[in-house]
Amino acid sequence: MIKYFRSKEKSPTQQIEAFEKGCWIDLVNPTDDEVEDVSALTGIPDEMLKAALDEEETARFERDEGNMLVLLDTPIITDSDDGDSYETIPLALITNEKCIVTVSLRGNPVLGDFIASRIDIDTGDNTTFLLRFLMGNAKRFLFNLRQIDKKSLRVQAELHRSMKNKELIQLLALENSLVYFSTSLSANLGVYNKLERLPSVANVEDNKDLYDDIVIETRQAVEMCNIYRDILSGTMDAYASVISNNLNIVMKLLTVITMIISVPTLIASLWGMNVEVPLQNVGWWGFWVVIGVCVLITGVVSFFLIRASSSVHIGKARQTQNRRKHRRD
Repeated sequence: MIKYFRSKEKSPTQQIEAFEKGCWIDLVNPTDDEVEDVSALTGIPDEMLKAALDEEETARFERDEGNMLVLLDTPIITDSDDGDSYETIPLALITNEKCIVTVSLRGNPVLGDFIASRIDIDTGDNTTFLLRFLMGNAKRFLFNLRQIDKKSLRVQAELHRSMKNKELIQLLALENSLVYFSTSLSANLGVYNKLERLPSVANVEDNKDLYDDIVIETRQAVEMCNIYRDILSGTMDAYASVISNNLNIVMKLLTVITMIISVPTLIASLWGMNVEVPLQNVGWWGFWVVIGVCVLITGVVSFFLIRASSSVHIGKARQTQNRRKHRRD
């Protein structure tokens, strides 16, 4: 899909019908024919226009015969049956003396703000257009990171009430999203370092100030991403330990019950065989003697098993306290 826009500073962005010098061309998942048409109008090589159509393309900066390509990663939200998932896709900003071209596989919220005139742009000023997009993109990362943190807290609250695989899978998906964000932000910072050397950025005070703000916002996003990722990773490890501990408790309880039940089962099996056994012909009280012996042995076994289990818990608690004390010292 191709759309043409034109705007001056402090004036609404207007969509135009055809290409004009100084306009902005927005390409969203374009076809090969649309790429060829834009290439013929602007003089931008097809390879540059198709760079952002590869989802695995990494962020980079390059120049070629008067054309400047800035390829960045941008955050997107994908709806699915399991809820919203956060990912990144490449977006290309290509500029030359004729126009500005943006190319992406999906619509971008920051460019949507440009179109809706929520952010003032001048399609004739390539550097300002680029820097304002970079600022909007950095703020979009921060916004999505806050959303991920809020969603993580909601999922953790659900896990406190009941351990379910669904919530654990959601936490894993959020952790994966933070990994994608961290990688994309680091790659974007590498591109920003190259943009700093542009004369239109380094020699213009307003652009230099805006560029510094972009770098600050992006570094803040990197720090937030790392903090949230570490917290989420620790949370996942804690829940894994809780689940393993609960499983151990259940298995230990079942083992104790099995061992206790095996005592009367063994005695009943001995007295149920077709051979001579003690107290077989002494009368009705012989049955109760066997039952009493069975109960006595079962009680003794239960006492020692429960005592042994408690000793293990106390030993582990003391080991934990000793480790904590050693760390404090």
